[in-house]
Amino acid sequence: MLPLLAKLGFWGVGAVALLDSSSIPVPMDLILAGYVWGDKSRFWLYCLLAAAGSAIGGLVPYGIGRAGGELFLLKRVNRQRFEQLRDRFERQEFLAVMIPSMMPPPTPWKVFVFAAGVFEMRVVPYMLAVFCGRTVRWLLLSLLVLKLGPRAVDIVAHHALTALILVSGLVVLGVAGWWLKRRQSKESTA
Repeated sequence: MLPLLAKLGFWGVGAVALLDSSSIPVPMDLILAGYVWGDKSRFWLYCLLAAAGSAIGGLVPYGIGRAGGELFLLKRVNRQRFEQLRDRFERQEFLAVMIPSMMPPPTPWKVFVFAAGVFEMRVVPYMLAVFCGRTVRWLLLSLLVLKLGPRAVDIVAHHALTALILVSGLVVLGVAGWWLKRRQSKESTA
């Protein structure tokens, strides 16, 4: 199947990303790294088409979550906990989808996509969050591949947990800083 996709060029990476996000997990980072290494001058195009394919393919788990995911979650958590999850997700829904979209495996990305459907995130912001997150992730990976060669995928995979912890910490610090700044501005206007 991969030789056929290789003939499709950048459209092939979009098709693989669509397949990966919708149903069948594939080593997307490795495949993208191969495409980027083979055609270095158009790395950005591969990243954009992979991100678009991922956003479109992610509509499958999103739709499943939207169609009946609430009942699925309510069987596993009580109503009060469900409402807390919903409130938390609605406050930061864009980031709740974008940040996991940026993270490398083993981040349970489809869980967050499913939750976006369950908590009825609108489709356009959902797709934009996935597209932005995946674009950032794959641009960074592509830059590493251009700098280090195809072994960059192994380096990213080896340090995925460290990267997850580091990025999560930075996000927490960023949100805390934003919240403090917002709080200070509200206090100064009051």
